[in-house]
Amino acid sequence: MLPPSPSPVTIDLPGLIALRHRLSGTGRPSAPSSAAGQGTYRTRFRGRGMEFAEVRAYEPGDDVRSIDWRVTARRGKVHTKLFHEERERPVLLVVDYRRPMFFATRGRFKAVQASRLAALLAWQALGNGDRVGGVLFSEEHHRELRPKSGKGGVLQLLRQMVENPAWQRPPRRPFEPRQRLGATLQRLHRVARPGSRILLLSDFAQWDPEVEKELTLLGRHCELTLVHCYDPLEAQLPPAGTYRVSDGATDLTIASGDGAAHRRYREGFAAFRRQLEDFSLQHRCRYLGLQTGDDPLGLLQPGAKGGL
Repeated sequence: MLPPSPSPVTIDLPGLIALRHRLSGTGRPSAPSSAAGQGTYRTRFRGRGMEFAEVRAYEPGDDVRSIDWRVTARRGKVHTKLFHEERERPVLLVVDYRRPMFFATRGRFKAVQASRLAALLAWQALGNGDRVGGVLFSEEHHRELRPKSGKGGVLQLLRQMVENPAWQRPPRRPFEPRQRLGATLQRLHRVARPGSRILLLSDFAQWDPEVEKELTLLGRHCELTLVHCYDPLEAQLPPAGTYRVSDGATDLTIASGDGAAHRRYREGFAAFRRQLEDFSLQHRCRYLGLQTGDDPLGLLQPGAKGGL
């Protein structure tokens, strides 16, 4: 008998735990390959360690003990030594549970897609010997989870995702943002230590200069990935016709048939996506798109375009 299909509008703990077994065949480890507390690879992070990596200009937050005084004197500007570091790497899964994420016209809610991908990434991190933590945020709730080693860190994150109050919102409550995305990212600095891998899963509603500022600061000392969750209807209007839409309280009938309106709508989304991609390219972080009808596992497949 086949297991029931995952719900398109909610998540549950057994379903998120079961995703661990889907990692087999992706070419990614599904279980720790070293003793507890031991990192399994040399990180991309440049920090204090045993192997010299490079010298670069000093940045606020760098360890003053690593200043290279000879290079500083020669160039007339403070420079610091950087080292490769071998250790467990903190992985932070930052999941957006604001009201616009609870939407889809096909597949699953954006919030469900983000949760399932976050679970896959958490299990992947466990297999790599990393420490797993996260930040879950919505209009009403903000939860920070410090990275923890072992299976306990993953289960801590999965339980908090399932128990997040956003899943119990009254269905007719309108979207009234109480805290902008930039303010949420500002709070992320409290748990994001230098060298952390941060994966932000969101539709990036409320993207603005404040968001770019906070992400730029985070990206200076962390490995940052932006996972853009969106529904096909957000990218392109449906074919010509009459459609009934509702926000749970008010119904509205719209006619979709104006070619110029279709083009403006499509170009508007394309421009927004380019803005995210350009920011990522400029600041050396990664951008990935995830539609509501996609299989999140596809981003973890070997050779997948833009995969994780």
